[in-house]
Amino acid sequence: MMTRTPQGRTNRLTRPSIAVAAAVAVTAGVVAAAPDAKTAEPTPKLSLIAASTSVTLDSWKDDPGVYLDLGTYLTSENGAFELKVTRKSYKDPVVATQVLRNGKKTTNKALPAGLVKDFSGLPGFAQVSVTDAAGKTVLKQTEAFCPNNASGRIRPDAPANSKYPQSCPVNPFTLGSVWGVENGWASNTYAGYYAKPVQLAAGTYTAKISVTKKYRDLFGIANKPQTVKVTVRERSWEEEEGQGAGSAARSAAPKSATAHQGHTGHGGHEGHQQAADAPAASPHAGHGAPARPEAPAGRTTGAAPTFNVGHGPYPPAPPALPWALKKESLQRQAFSAAKVGDRPGQTDGSRQAPAAKPNAKRPTGKATVPDVPKPDLRSLPAYGITVNDGYEEKAGRDYLAFSANVWNAGPAKLVVDGFRSPGKELMDAYQYFYDAKGKQVGYTPTGTMEWDPRPGHEHWHFTDFASYRLLKADKKESVRSGKEAFCLANTDAVDYTVKNANWHPGNTDLSTACGQENSISVREVLDVGSGDTYTQDLPGQSFDITGLPNGTYYIQVLANPENRLKETNHKNNSALRKVVLGGKKGARTVTVPAHELVNAN
Repeated sequence: MMTRTPQGRTNRLTRPSIAVAAAVAVTAGVVAAAPDAKTAEPTPKLSLIAASTSVTLDSWKDDPGVYLDLGTYLTSENGAFELKVTRKSYKDPVVATQVLRNGKKTTNKALPAGLVKDFSGLPGFAQVSVTDAAGKTVLKQTEAFCPNNASGRIRPDAPANSKYPQSCPVNPFTLGSVWGVENGWASNTYAGYYAKPVQLAAGTYTAKISVTKKYRDLFGIANKPQTVKVTVRERSWEEEEGQGAGSAARSAAPKSATAHQGHTGHGGHEGHQQAADAPAASPHAGHGAPARPEAPAGRTTGAAPTFNVGHGPYPPAPPALPWALKKESLQRQAFSAAKVGDRPGQTDGSRQAPAAKPNAKRPTGKATVPDVPKPDLRSLPAYGITVNDGYEEKAGRDYLAFSANVWNAGPAKLVVDGFRSPGKELMDAYQYFYDAKGKQVGYTPTGTMEWDPRPGHEHWHFTDFASYRLLKADKKESVRSGKEAFCLANTDAVDYTVKNANWHPGNTDLSTACGQENSISVREVLDVGSGDTYTQDLPGQSFDITGLPNGTYYIQVLANPENRLKETNHKNNSALRKVVLGGKKGARTVTVPAHELVNAN
């Protein structure tokens, strides 16, 4: 029996045990044994398996709804299942290609046009049918599948770590992604936060899960549906707290996502305390992203925390379910693998450069800018655009709020260190440069870092990283945002197909970057392929439009506005997003036309 707790509610009363994880591994191993090398086919063999024959799902009186976390997984044997998902520009549709590796030989198989619409996964992959105790069908639906929802190995000789990213990005302006199920691994088919809870009364049910025919035909998956007995039990925080058993759980997890304020991205991470016996929850909140639920206590997110998804108005990826129960051990393995070189099988864009270690002291000697690869900062068009929904609303004023992202197209990571002289309010900032082996070969002064004490920030900002401007129809500046200083973190996977993209960046949230008020030095990194999103609920992330006439404007997101940072290209730093202001004072409106094929306001 596997006991599931819905996403977003930490529950210390029901924790999966080591025995459960062992049973999962045994079940998977029986279904997907290692293939005989002599008879192996050149394409990966994919199978749908169920970790258990039965699960228990909770429906809470305080927040009704059951998440169909049924414990089914897609396994890959005889090689990794890998997809490259890209678009040439925002004028072009998203296309997917299957990458087949046979030793040193790599071939690409184009998948049908229109198969994928965005970067959140394979749509309509799993068919779920639920019948009640009387045999009546009470639910039938299809769910998307993110192959990157890695859960762990299904046999002991499989690679120790999955080389693929840890979730599927949902930033509307993503340009490229890589999805995969590692050879000898399994990925959870549960759609998680991408799916809505369903209404099922307390009782017993039978769920039948299968891969839909188009994907079975496309990838050669056997038609072997999995059947899982489901028990839905109704619970209440109020009742359990009254019994004295739920107090700790309730303090750690709210009734709803909107009630949770302990892990909110900018500033919020400092108040978040992880229980000693619980795995670390996904830390990858965008700057100022709305609070989100965490994985229930006792559950891990698989190979590592989910990453690069759910910033601003977008939901986070589903956690992969229990297999890897010792996250710290896996992280040590990943660190060891990084030290010995590239991960096995990673080529082209997925190669990871050696980690750049922070300097303990302010640099000395002559500053030099060597002839080595440098970052390429680019801006994404603004999104999440609203009127009078920003952080700094004042009576009688109208504000245009928005989310913005600056990303690094590589081929080198951006590394900026700040050093504080005793008693000084500002840090001196330096950009560092590295050769192909990760050795520091130069540095140059690049401005300052400042402490931002405002709620939602409360960390060190690198100044002049980007600038936000509202341009009139003739594209001349009308209003400039007050925000021009940033803490750099890899919040979004923008394009993991570019050269030297790091599929597993380190500082993915504000607990790994940005420092504290009493910090003496700070290292901020923007890795290749990743971007840094600031959402519309942050101070400075809005324009005061009170006195502006109605009409057409453009939000400009400008990276490296003073060209202080050394880049490979300074000509691609600006992105524009058209908006049309209407209404009247106190009731202003905004219309956001589609940006080419991307229709996301």
